[in-house]
Amino acid sequence: MNDVLRWVEAERLSFAELLEDLSDDEWAADSLCAGWTVLDVAAHLTLSTRMTRGMSVWGAIKARGSFDRMVAELARRRATQYSRSELTGQIRATAGSDRRAPGAGPLDPLLDVLVHGQDIARPLGRARAMPMEPAIAALEHVRTSAFYGARKRLRGLKLVATDAAWSGGDGTGELHAPLSDLILLATGRPAALPNASGPGAARLRL
Repeated sequence: MNDVLRWVEAERLSFAELLEDLSDDEWAADSLCAGWTVLDVAAHLTLSTRMTRGMSVWGAIKARGSFDRMVAELARRRATQYSRSELTGQIRATAGSDRRAPGAGPLDPLLDVLVHGQDIARPLGRARAMPMEPAIAALEHVRTSAFYGARKRLRGLKLVATDAAWSGGDGTGELHAPLSDLILLATGRPAALPNASGPGAARLRL
């Protein structure tokens, strides 16, 4: 747990540095999350340590039970309540916090910040490295978690990292890609497909 908290803090601080370097146009640009701007993603990340059970209940009712709609509405509402510098400051202020959203596990905040860092950086053409140890821990988590849909999405596939000595899954169709791209594919982001190869990549392209 100490390692995970340290990784999360480092990634959140790095995420804040990325935000501080963005232009006005980049803040308004589309992210890899369909229908989300960079600003929406930044606002969402501030909720990782601020989401309460009451907010979850209220959000679920307003979103008529749709989790995806609830998350999007909460993020966009927050994006209108705070300035960009305030949102960045909030991420910095609780970078080392161990507080999690209701129902989230210890590795969910790590996965959240790793993925959303790519969601922002890639459409903007910015390189954002993903540290190996945290990436492997996050990938193992998302690959086996029932929450993200990866079990169904990756059923029958064996994931093989091309930039680390790691593989996971017992399927017959191999999916080769760098760790960061495997994480994006596991969380349903087809933007990583150009960096993937193997029979598994061909199946995901269908």
